[in-house]
Amino acid sequence: MSSTIQKRAARKTPAERAAEIADAAREIALEQGLSAITLRNVAARVGVASGLVAHYQPTVDALVAGVFAAIVAEETEEVSGLLDGLPTPSERLGMLLETLMDGSRLDVTAIWVEAWTLGRRNEALAACVREQMDAWQAVVQRVVEAGIEAGEFETSDAPSVAWQILGMVDGLNAQALVRWDGVSNRGSHLAHAVEGMVGAARDSLLPAGGD
Repeated sequence: MSSTIQKRAARKTPAERAAEIADAAREIALEQGLSAITLRNVAARVGVASGLVAHYQPTVDALVAGVFAAIVAEETEEVSGLLDGLPTPSERLGMLLETLMDGSRLDVTAIWVEAWTLGRRNEALAACVREQMDAWQAVVQRVVEAGIEAGEFETSDAPSVAWQILGMVDGLNAQALVRWDGVSNRGSHLAHAVEGMVGAARDSLLPAGGD
C-alpha cells in the first residue's frame, strides 16, 4: 500500500514573506493592472491562503498604493540616473522626452492612468499619486533650471513649465495606450513644443537623426 507524502511549504521569515507578497502584487499590476490586485489573486500567485496575505497587508487599498509607488519611483530613479550621465541641460531634456516617448514604458503609463482613476476612491493611492507627480515635476524642473543657469533656456517660470511638459507627456502616452494615430511622430512634435516653452534653439531637443 503506497502513501503520498505532501511536501510542506518552507517557512519564511516575516520580511521574506512580506517581500514575496509585494513582488507578487507588482507582477499582477504590470500584467493585469492595479485593479487586479486582490487578496485572493495575490494569495494564488504566492501559493498561500488569503488570510496570510491579509495578515501582512490588512487593506487592499494600502497594498495597491504601495505597489503603485514602488513601480513609479523605480522608473523615476532610473530616468534620473540616465539624465545625470549627460553633460548639458539640452541633452538631458532631450533625453528625458525621448525616453518617455519611445513606447518602451507603456506598461508604467498604464499604471499611471489606472491610478488616476482608482485614486478617486482610494485616498491612500491618491496620496501616492500626488507624491510621485511631485517627484516627476522636481526632476523636470531641475533640468529646466539648469538650462536657464547655463544660458540654454529662457523661461521665467520653471515649475509651471515642468508641469506643462509632464501634462503633455502624460496625454500623448495615454493616447498611445489605445494606439491612436491622431498625429505621427509624437516625439518630434513634443520636442518642438517644449523647445518653444523653454526658449531653446530649434531642433536642440530632438534625438540624433530626429525629424
